[in-house]
Amino acid sequence: MSQFSFKTIKKPIYEVLLKEKGSKFIGFAASVFNEEDFKKFLEQIKKDHPKATHHCYAFKIGTEGENFRANDDGEPNGSAGLPIYNQILAKELTNICVVVVRYYGGTKLGVSGLVKAYKLCAQETLELSEVIILDLKTTFEIKFKFEIQNIVFSLINKFDGKIVEFLAAENCLIRCEIKLANQESFTEKLLEFRDLEFDILEH
Repeated sequence: MSQFSFKTIKKPIYEVLLKEKGSKFIGFAASVFNEEDFKKFLEQIKKDHPKATHHCYAFKIGTEGENFRANDDGEPNGSAGLPIYNQILAKELTNICVVVVRYYGGTKLGVSGLVKAYKLCAQETLELSEVIILDLKTTFEIKFKFEIQNIVFSLINKFDGKIVEFLAAENCLIRCEIKLANQESFTEKLLEFRDLEFDILEH
């Protein structure tokens, strides 16, 4: 993957069913950009499946995958969350969560059987999802005189930027998003203007 982009899934996937010796495993996946997104997704699944024996999951958040978690929710240690997480890694995805709900069917599967079932359910769930590549972006805050607003707008447009906020006055302020890949060349262009100040905002 490029250092300027990342892979995630386009839209949520619900209710992917796998049966193993009477137990039902049901897979879900969604793109998430913070832990709050994930918690809402998990809470909804728990509401929809309140009688499930386990709600196991894994998520990976951040362009470097720096925020991740794997949870077995009462299954033997390492038998559920980790196999789910490994499928996220295998697909090279980030900003994503996968939840697998289990209804116990009366026959114990053993640790190896659980690992296989959770892995397969997560794998099938992700195979049904549409993978997309998104560009990483940088937010610029630009301050300038009203007279040069058309020049600034044209420059942002030239770099395929998106204006997030525009305050028009004698001294204008724009917040815009520029692809991370274009950050250096966009910065060089801005530096050519004397009547203009800018900052690169942290995410």
